[in-house]
Amino acid sequence: MRAVILIDNVSNTPDLTPEWGLAIYIEHEGKKYLLDTGAGPLFAENADKLGIDLADVDFGILSHAHYDHSDGMDTFFEKNSKADFWLRHPAKENCYGSHEMETIDYIGIKKGLLETFQDRIQYAEGKVELAPNVYLLGHTTRGLDYYGQLYRMFLKIGDQYGYDDFRHEQSLIFDTDKGLVVFNSCCHAGADTILMEAMQAFPGKKVHAIIGGFHLFESPIHAVREFGKRLQDTGVERIITGHCTGQEACDFLKETLGEKVLQMECGLTFEF
Repeated sequence: MRAVILIDNVSNTPDLTPEWGLAIYIEHEGKKYLLDTGAGPLFAENADKLGIDLADVDFGILSHAHYDHSDGMDTFFEKNSKADFWLRHPAKENCYGSHEMETIDYIGIKKGLLETFQDRIQYAEGKVELAPNVYLLGHTTRGLDYYGQLYRMFLKIGDQYGYDDFRHEQSLIFDTDKGLVVFNSCCHAGADTILMEAMQAFPGKKVHAIIGGFHLFESPIHAVREFGKRLQDTGVERIITGHCTGQEACDFLKETLGEKVLQMECGLTFEF
């Protein structure tokens, strides 16, 4: 397996442009995958500079229904005429967020996109096998609206706002000889929760790696410390994180979890 970070909010390569968002290109056993599309067309520009042809992608996947992961989908459809794009079944244009509860603002998928490209979009329910040993998995844990309350994120249903339970979030999981390799771009419900769900869905399998943002950029260090301990307890062997993890939390996780932690940046290439 080979994976390349196309978009992250960090870039140490002058030719590659960062933004607040995430997009990851993955090659595995003859198939090519794109997880998320950042907040616009920059992911495609970076792909061109890295020599990656998005027209060859076989599967597109949206990790969750927020703008900074979905707003480049129309660019992907312009570049690629063959791949379906997989969303979790509850993913709709209904995600909102609030800063200090002052206003509630739309933070979801670009309005009209789901209807415009409905012929290219597939909706996943439960555990879905995309290709041999490659799966999509949504949340199976109850009570995840706790995290919606914590992060001040909402789902609008009708005229009512309720705390987001991240029913629209999913992981892309590869069942490899080394163990499970789990991609989840923001891990709103906690990377430790996601790894436990993965191990429950694949009994007897260890987790080799998790790749994604951990949504810790507003978390106090004591919460990051507790999270790091829970993550260590899962037995995960490699951690590649960035985007919404935040620089301070990334640095702390590297200090406490050691060489198993690698920080994302645009152009980062890694293999399993």
